[in-house]
Amino acid sequence: MIYISHLLPDEEMRDVIEKTGAGVESIEFSVSENLDHLSESIRSYKKRLQMMGTEKLTIHGPFLDLNPMAFDKEIYRVTKMRYEQAYIAACELGARKIVYHTCLYPDAYLLIGWADRVAEFYREFLQNKKEMEIVLENVFDRKWEPLKEVVEKVGMPNFRLCFDAGHANCFSEAPICDWTENLGNYITHLHLHDNSGSRDSHLGLGCGNVPVDRIFYSLRGRAFTCAIECGTREGVMQSYCRLLQLGYKE
Repeated sequence: MIYISHLLPDEEMRDVIEKTGAGVESIEFSVSENLDHLSESIRSYKKRLQMMGTEKLTIHGPFLDLNPMAFDKEIYRVTKMRYEQAYIAACELGARKIVYHTCLYPDAYLLIGWADRVAEFYREFLQNKKEMEIVLENVFDRKWEPLKEVVEKVGMPNFRLCFDAGHANCFSEAPICDWTENLGNYITHLHLHDNSGSRDSHLGLGCGNVPVDRIFYSLRGRAFTCAIECGTREGVMQSYCRLLQLGYKE
């Protein structure tokens, strides 16, 4: 299944959905102001989905100022509260997956003990949550090993990984395909956009040097969904056509 990140105006999203049959990956509930008015935001987004012409949905959770491995109890509490609010929205809107960032800033936090603390957070957070799959997304992460460690320590079948190819192309110390080759058993969602490796520019696939063909080859035989994360309609359509060329089947 292909989803389009809701980075475009609603009218452009409707046009893209009409042409592709794709679903939507909402970023509405990654914004704290919308979470502060949760019931109103959910009602409003239901209407917007109807206007865009789809019920197929994934949700991008909040991440700014949050940290699931926080030592400060109040930051930990607020992180859990915001994650809970986004999860409630995802359930009420019938989303199939919800994406949360690792929230790891390598120059600010040591990796020693990081996976243990993040896994502890998600084991607590996932209690009685079986409605949908939760996937953890790499952003500034330089190594793939800690993400694998988190998934294995959480040890729950509905907790998996979202591999963001553009982020890995910019920030990873390892070759990009090391991620998919070593994490492939746990990757069930891809974020796809392109860049030249110097800036997270969210271009259409083929406009940078993200080796999307090699990524797909390394994930052959595995089931995963895709979300196209481009800031223009042209970039979205170019990426959608590229996925079809690669033989991706919804």
